[in-house]
Amino acid sequence: MKVVVKKKGEAIPVAISTEFIKLQDAMKLANAVGSGGEAKVLILDEQVQVNGEKCTMRGKKLRPGDSFAFSGQEYRIIQA
Repeated sequence: MKVVVKKKGEAIPVAISTEFIKLQDAMKLANAVGSGGEAKVLILDEQVQVNGEKCTMRGKKLRPGDSFAFSGQEYRIIQA
């Protein structure tokens, strides 16, 4: 996995090689959570935003250009 150095307030890129990725899988890929169970709880507790809006759908499809955020950190989906 490529190490990315980011500036404060900048979104962390999450590279995918497919057309889309499901939200909970994107959270795991970004190492933002330790497990799918942890992602599920955060999403269902309305602690995750997708493109600036609260999202409670674990299977929400994210495509390059979409972003998700929680706990003050933003992640942006990019094409690998």
